[in-house]
Amino acid sequence: VAAQEYPAKPVRIVIGFPPGGATDLVARLMAPKYTALLKQQFIVDNRAGANGVIGSDLAAKAAPDGYVLHLATIGSLVLSPATTKVPYAPLTDFPPVSQAAALQNIFIVHPNLPPRTLKELIALAKARPGKLNFASSGPASPGHLAGELFKSMAGVNLVHVPYKGGGPAMIDLIAGHIEIFVAVISTAVAQVKAGKARALAVTGPKLAVALWQVPTVAETGLKGYEATNWYGYVLPPATPRAIVNRLHKATVAVLEMPDVKQSLLDQGIDAAPSSPEQFAAYIKAETAKWAKVIKTAGLKSE
Repeated sequence: VAAQEYPAKPVRIVIGFPPGGATDLVARLMAPKYTALLKQQFIVDNRAGANGVIGSDLAAKAAPDGYVLHLATIGSLVLSPATTKVPYAPLTDFPPVSQAAALQNIFIVHPNLPPRTLKELIALAKARPGKLNFASSGPASPGHLAGELFKSMAGVNLVHVPYKGGGPAMIDLIAGHIEIFVAVISTAVAQVKAGKARALAVTGPKLAVALWQVPTVAETGLKGYEATNWYGYVLPPATPRAIVNRLHKATVAVLEMPDVKQSLLDQGIDAAPSSPEQFAAYIKAETAKWAKVIKTAGLKSE
C-alpha cells in the first residue's frame, strides 16, 4: 500500500557536489520534471565533499522509503572506493534505479601551449618528461583517472595537479598557471568556444555534439582509450522493489523528454537511461576497469 501511494511527501535528490557543477545541473534540470510526473515536489539537496562520498554516505544511511533519491557518480561509486576507505559498500548498498547521464571528459590546454593536437602534446611530453602538468577537479576524480589512463597508454610522464573543483582549475588554466586540464566537458564548452582554452580530444567513444569538431582520444592513435564520466540514480539499502520500479519508470520518462535531452546535449551531456539491472552491471564493469588503472598508477591509499 505504501508503494502504491508513493510519493506521499516531497522527495530529496541528494547530490555530493556544490551548486553550479554538472551533477547539480542534471539534478536541477530533472527535479521539476519528476515533480510534474509524480505530483510531489522533488528538491535538490547539495551535500558536497570528498568527491561525492559525503552525499553517498548520507544516502546509504537514509530510511529505505524512497524519500531520498541519490544522484551518484562514478567518483563516489567506483573511483573513491577503489582508492580509499569509504563508509558504504557501493556494489551492494544501493539499489540502482537507472543511469542518468554520460559525460565526456576533454583534454584542453592553454592557448599559448604549442600543441594543437593530442599527438603533438604526446610528442612534447616525451621530449619534456615530468615538466608538463595536468589539472583535475580533485584526487581520484574522473579527470584525474582519465589523465592517468592517458599517461599509461601514451607512455608519458605528466605531473598531476589536483584542484578542489573544475571551476578553480579552469580559472588557473585560463590564467596560464597550469598547462593541461582534463575537464568535464560541460565545464569546458564555453571557454573553448570563447578561445580561452584549446580542445585537443574528448575521452569518450564518440564525438561530443557540443564540440563536434574535437576528435576522440582513440581517434588520435590511442586505440581502446575510453574514460567516460557518468551519473546515475540509486536508493538507500533495502528500498522496496515497488518504489525502485516507480522511480525507474519516472526517471526514464524524464530522460526521454525531448527538451531534457536537448538541454543536456547543449552542455555536452548525453541522457543515458537504463534498467536497474543494466546500471548494476555497468557499475560492476567500471569498478573492474578502473581498479586496474588505479593499481598501475599506484593511487590506492590504505
